[in-house]
Amino acid sequence: MNTKSGSMMKHVKRGLLFRSEDIKVIFHEDFVTEKFQKSSMIESKSSFNLLFLLSPNIHLEANDCGINLLFKKNQYILHYSSEESVAELWTEHQEVLKYLQIQIGYDYIFNLINPDSNKESSDILESMIKNNYIFLHKQTPPHMTVEMHMILREITGYSRKGVMQKLFIEAKIIKLLILIFEQFNEKNIIKETPQTPAMIKKFVDENYHKNIKVEEIGKIIGINQNKIRKEFKAQYHITVSDYISELRMLKAKKLIIDKNIMIKEIAIECGYEYVQNFTRAFKKKFGVSPEKLRLG
Repeated sequence: MNTKSGSMMKHVKRGLLFRSEDIKVIFHEDFVTEKFQKSSMIESKSSFNLLFLLSPNIHLEANDCGINLLFKKNQYILHYSSEESVAELWTEHQEVLKYLQIQIGYDYIFNLINPDSNKESSDILESMIKNNYIFLHKQTPPHMTVEMHMILREITGYSRKGVMQKLFIEAKIIKLLILIFEQFNEKNIIKETPQTPAMIKKFVDENYHKNIKVEEIGKIIGINQNKIRKEFKAQYHITVSDYISELRMLKAKKLIIDKNIMIKEIAIECGYEYVQNFTRAFKKKFGVSPEKLRLG
């Protein structure tokens, strides 16, 4: 495997990132020198494979069943393999081949889901085994969400080893599975290609209390920040930055009533690194400083 310069994110490691009895995580990035150069991906017996395609126009050919898929950038599949199999992946026109593979043993998933506990758990495991999670929207592989991108960045950037790494990786995989199950349940009400404004709004609604910026969101999901700003404003008639501020101020106004919470704590809780910036934004929104509003 080549390990030349260039990576999915800063300080990303390549190759085998993690291995335990139940889980294997591999980040692959090849800078090809020949057209149609292929890379082999092995699926172990009785395993579930999460495959995140991180570069455009990736072909995948499964040797055991002869299926040939063409992926767009930022699509993924969750595939069950009953027997050990090999799939070949390649790109055209000397493009970089980049993907993350997470392989999970059947017994681990079985114990995690516990299909004997209720019908919902049983149905989820059955859908996973039948490979329903390859195609969520008609015949199109599903697209990664912003949250999935963030989790992948956390997995590839994690540096600790031992039991801490094991717990961290397992927690992130469980979160990925939750996001996939949620996306599968929504398959009948969302469009084939996720729309940028709705995707960004969902991300902001869940993360506005963090120190997030439009530039960072763009880098995470691989969409130009100007495109994000333009499409979000056209859809919701407010800029992304103003929408983030609105959510933060609404939360701040609720928290300011509780006099047991310090102003500095409220600022941090609402995503402001510096209390001065919070005070300035609060006064601009409500015409009065948080201290005076609390006293009044």
